[in-house]
Amino acid sequence: MSSETAELLRQRMAVLEPSSVVIEDESHRHAGHAGAKEGGHYKITIVAAAFAGQNTVKRHQAVYAAAGDLMRGRIHALGIRAFSPDEV
Repeated sequence: MSSETAELLRQRMAVLEPSSVVIEDESHRHAGHAGAKEGGHYKITIVAAAFAGQNTVKRHQAVYAAAGDLMRGRIHALGIRAFSPDEV
């Protein structure tokens, strides 16, 4: 796993004040994919009170906003599972 990218992503999620963040690097599953050269493929599971009352689109938008410029270089693809604490 690109521990540097995963750690940067984890740090960026702090703005959402998560109670839990799990990041998985799935880049090895996309070897040969054109985007694999330009950025990694990651999956994030995040639990935050900030997601309460929000639909999936709003939750994903919040995660992408928090990731910021990582999405334009270090991360090519990001699978998101976002929950409020009462959903887990």
